[in-house]
Amino acid sequence: MADATIEIRMIGGMAEIAAEEWDSCACPEAEDGGRPLDPFTTHRFLSALEQSGSVGPGTGWEPHHLVARVQDRTIAVMPLYAKMHSQGEYIFDHSWAHAFERAGGDYYPKLQSAVPFTPATGRRFLTVPGMEQTGMSALTQGAVQVATDNNLSSLHVTFCTGAEAEAGEEMGLLHRTSQQFHWINRDYPDFDAFLADLSSRKRKNIRKERRTAQEFGGEIRMLSGDAIEPEHWDYFWRFYQDTGSRKWGSPYLTRRFFDIAQEVLRDDIALALAFRNGEPVAGALNFIGRETLFGRYWGCTEHHPCLHFELCYYQAIDYAIAHGLARVEAGAQGEHKLARGYMPATIHSLHWIADPGFRHAVEEYLVAERRAVEEDTEILTSFGPFRKPQVEEQE
Repeated sequence: MADATIEIRMIGGMAEIAAEEWDSCACPEAEDGGRPLDPFTTHRFLSALEQSGSVGPGTGWEPHHLVARVQDRTIAVMPLYAKMHSQGEYIFDHSWAHAFERAGGDYYPKLQSAVPFTPATGRRFLTVPGMEQTGMSALTQGAVQVATDNNLSSLHVTFCTGAEAEAGEEMGLLHRTSQQFHWINRDYPDFDAFLADLSSRKRKNIRKERRTAQEFGGEIRMLSGDAIEPEHWDYFWRFYQDTGSRKWGSPYLTRRFFDIAQEVLRDDIALALAFRNGEPVAGALNFIGRETLFGRYWGCTEHHPCLHFELCYYQAIDYAIAHGLARVEAGAQGEHKLARGYMPATIHSLHWIADPGFRHAVEEYLVAERRAVEEDTEILTSFGPFRKPQVEEQE
């Protein structure tokens, strides 16, 4: 295999490759019938984005996925997009774009290996087992060649794993770090056991928030699989539009995406809904991985104190404990998550810049940025809500 020629080809969408072929690289761990590490790079999820028109012509996300083959066997794939802007990425490079364009260059289009609108860590260099190094090298060379041949400014691989970041840096890519807040399951048997790990003040505050949220005048249900009904998406679409209009100006996902999700993704979903008078008034959408619950979207049509915290953070923790998941990733940003048991976690990305002078400037910036992220993580960790060792507290 080492001496065999690797062929790299580009496809214009997921419809050009069979689900089994793509998923043999994207989620080989799911061949036993279990869950993928995360559902976001599966054929079904990326296809839902394309079929719904959430990505594709007119969106600024044009699919140009890479497929690496040896003879008649696919050994590696990469979700790859030509980007006409820097929206929907969550590891932002707007300042790079402005600097490059002020100097007379064209920053867009650029190449982006990512899951659109999804700030969740996962593999981006997707390979069959045993071909990790070979596959990653082939995909990296292929993506850089595509950028070079098309005179593109740059290639960005965002929310990759730490192992991929380390390997990519050795290949000459620039390594960037940023920060999120994740909840870690320390084999808690229940929510109270998690609370017992917190300082007295934080423990009391969370209990108070949960009581307040539960007094909104209805009931909260966590739905998954066949328990999710098509009409639930009518309500959630309203929630999503409300949040999207306030945060991004317009929602990234189309209404059709949620219809397709009902058809092919509902087993990957944990949907927390707050019902009042028989109708949902707020909701939080989570995706289920093999070891992780990924919080994605929240919205409401009625505002009730602490309901956001309950649906997005505490219901997610409850679900993770009940299903033996190792962590909850609660999405991008939000230092307010710290007080609720979500601790700082380092996020990785890789970058290739075509222009040597601009590459050097970005490289220097990233060295300073990594140092700042490390210091910030250390400081925030010290202010975490967990009890300090050997400190006795009274309830």
